[in-house]
Amino acid sequence: MSRYNHNHNLSGKDYFFRVLFSIIATAILVAFMPHGGMTASYHYQKGEPWEDEALIAQDSFPILKPADRIAREQDSLRQFYEPYFRMEEETEEEQMQALRQEFVALSRLGTPHYFLPHLQEKLRHVYSTGILSGEDAARFDGDTPQRVRIYHGIESAVRNYASLYSEKTAYEYLMAEEDSVRFGHSRLHGLDLMRFVHPNLTYDAAKSEQQRQEVDGRLVRTMGVVLQGQKVVDKGQIVDDGVMDILQSWEQHQREHKLSTSEVLSRMGGRTVYIAILVVLLLMYFQQFRSDYLDSFRTVLLIMTLFLVFPIITYTIMGHMWASVYLVPYCTLPILLRIFLDSRSAFITHVITILASAVVLMQPFTFIVTQIVAGLVAIYSLRELSQRYELFRATVWVTISTLLTYLCMEFVRGTADGSLELSRWPYIYLTVAGVLTMLVYLLLIPIERIFGFTSIVTLVELQNVNNPLLRRLSEEATGTFNHSMQVANLAAEVANKIGAKAQLVRTGALYHDIGKLENAVFFTENQSGQNPHDGLPYERSARIIIQHVEKGLRLADKYKLPAVVKDFIATHHGRSLTRYFYVQKVKSEELRMKNESNKPDANGNSDSSPSALNPSLESQFRYPGPKPQTLEQAILMMADAVEAASRSLPEYTEESINQMVEKIIGAQVSDGSFNECAITFREIKEAKEVLCARLRTVYHTRIQYPE
Repeated sequence: MSRYNHNHNLSGKDYFFRVLFSIIATAILVAFMPHGGMTASYHYQKGEPWEDEALIAQDSFPILKPADRIAREQDSLRQFYEPYFRMEEETEEEQMQALRQEFVALSRLGTPHYFLPHLQEKLRHVYSTGILSGEDAARFDGDTPQRVRIYHGIESAVRNYASLYSEKTAYEYLMAEEDSVRFGHSRLHGLDLMRFVHPNLTYDAAKSEQQRQEVDGRLVRTMGVVLQGQKVVDKGQIVDDGVMDILQSWEQHQREHKLSTSEVLSRMGGRTVYIAILVVLLLMYFQQFRSDYLDSFRTVLLIMTLFLVFPIITYTIMGHMWASVYLVPYCTLPILLRIFLDSRSAFITHVITILASAVVLMQPFTFIVTQIVAGLVAIYSLRELSQRYELFRATVWVTISTLLTYLCMEFVRGTADGSLELSRWPYIYLTVAGVLTMLVYLLLIPIERIFGFTSIVTLVELQNVNNPLLRRLSEEATGTFNHSMQVANLAAEVANKIGAKAQLVRTGALYHDIGKLENAVFFTENQSGQNPHDGLPYERSARIIIQHVEKGLRLADKYKLPAVVKDFIATHHGRSLTRYFYVQKVKSEELRMKNESNKPDANGNSDSSPSALNPSLESQFRYPGPKPQTLEQAILMMADAVEAASRSLPEYTEESINQMVEKIIGAQVSDGSFNECAITFREIKEAKEVLCARLRTVYHTRIQYPE
C-alpha cells in the first residue's frame, strides 16, 4: 500500500462526491466532442507524396468531378438548353392596323402610296421572327442560349437566338440604308416607325426552368464511389489528379454527411461509456495509491483542470479541422503535475488524457505511442524546475524523443522505406509543440495563484538570502540564521537520501524559526552574555520559547509566505515539550512537595511521600502542534532537533554524535511525533545515518598545528 494512501472507509458523502465528480467530468468531455463523424485535417498538394498515415474510408462516399470538368460539361450541354417564349400574335395585327391608319393620314401630305406595302412586308417579317423586350434581351447576358423555343397555342418552333430582334434592332431593320436610297425615307413626312415596334415575345420562366432542369439532369456530377473500408490513399503515395479528386470528394462528404438518429445515439453512447471508463480508472488510481490528493480540493481541481483541458482542445481542433493535433503541447500536463505533485500521478494522468484525446482521431495508434513516450521523457528529464535551463533541456529531450518515436512508427508501418519520401509536416508540428512546451514556465505563477500550489521556482526564490525576511533574520538573530542554514543543509541531504522533496524541505528549514525574531535574545544561539531566562519562572520561559511558533506564523502572513512554508513553521516542534524548562519545573516541584511533606503537622507527625504532580503542569510546557503531516515536515523536525542538540555536546566524537542522534530521534519516535505522517522506520534509520555522517563532517577533529 502506498504511504500516501489512507486506509479508511469512505463515507456516503465521499462516495457521492466521487460519483458526482465522475459524471461531471464525463459530461464535459462528451459535450465537447464533435457531434458528426470523425474528421481530420490533412495537408497535401498535387504532385507531392501523401505525408500522413494511410487514409481509410470510414463510410462510402461518391467521387465528385472537379469543378473545371463540370464547367466544361455544362458548357457542352448548354447547346441543348432552349428557353421558352410565348408569341403574342395580337401585337402584330394591332401594329399593322396602326401603320395603315397612320399611312392613310400621311398620304394626303404627298407620301407615295407604294411605301405602304413595303413597310408592311418588313414589319410583318420582324414580328413573325419575334421581338424581345429589353428586359428579356438582358436576361441572357453572359449565358446566351444558342436556340430558343417559340410557341403560340399548341404549336412551337425552334429558332436561333441570334435571329431574334430587340426593339432597337427591329427599328434599325425598318430604317435600313438600302431602303432609304430606294424609297427615300425623307418622304415619309414624319412617320415614326418606332411607334410600331413592340415586343411580341414573352419569356416563360416556368417552362424554361423545367427545360433547364431536364438539361442539367443529363449532367453526371460523380465518377465513381469509394466504399467503406477502402484505402483512399497510402502513406507516401503521390497525390495525382485521381487521388486529388477522391480527397476533395472525401472532404466534401465529411462536411455534408449527416448521421442518422441511430448512428448519433450509438456513437454518443460508445463515447460516453469510453470516457466514463477512463474517468473511473483515473479516480481508482488516486483512491488506491494517492487518496491524500482526493482529500484536497485544490489538488483535485488542478488534476481535473489539466485532465479536461487537453481533450477539449483536441476535440475543438478536430471538430473544426483547424490544424494538426501534433501542434498541441501535451507534455505540459505531465511536467506541471510532476512539479506540483509526483511522477507516478503525472504519468497515469497523462496516459489517460492521451487516451481520452485519441478517441476522435482517424488514426490514433501513432498519436498515442508518440505522446506517451514524450510524457515519460518529460517526467524523467525534469525532476525539479529550479532554473530555466532545466526546462529548456527537458524540452530538447522531449522534442528529440517525439521525432524519433514518430519516425520509428513510420518504419514499423512500412511507410518510410527508402523508396518513399518522408513526411515533413508531422515533424514540423512536433517541433513546434516542443517549443510551446516551454510555456510551462509562464504557467507556474498563475497556477500557484489559482490553485494555491508552490512551485520549485518560488521555493528557490525564497531561498535567496537577500530575501527581506532572511536578511532581517541574519542581521537581528544571527545565531538563529546560522542554525537555520545548518538545518536546511542537513534536511536537504536527508530528503535526497530517502526520496523526499529537497527544495521544499530546504525552504521550510530556512524559515522555520523566523518567530525567534521577536525575542531573539531569549534563544541560546543568539545569546552572548547574560541569559534573560535567569530569574524568570519556568512557565514564563517556556511560554516565550513556545510562542516563537505562533509569532513565526504571524510573520509568515505578513511577508506572504506560501502555505506550504507556514506548515513547516507550525509543525517543526509538533506536540513536543520544552524539555529543559519542564524538567527544571518538575525538579523544583518535587523538591517543594518533599519539603512540604517533611513539615510536622499539628500533632508533630510528617508525611514522608510527596503528593502527585499537577496533571495540567505538562500542558504548559508543550508546543501546540500539529504534528508533522508530511515526509518533509518529519525530516525537518529530526534535523532541527539534532542540529540544536549537537551544539551542546561536550565533545565531538563519532560515538557521542551517534548516541546523541539516536537519543533525540528515538525520543521523537517514542513520543509519537511521526504518527500522522507517511514515514517508515527504514526511512527514519536512513535519516539517522545521514545526520550522523553529516554532523561528523561538520564537527570533525582537526590536527593541532605546532606553535
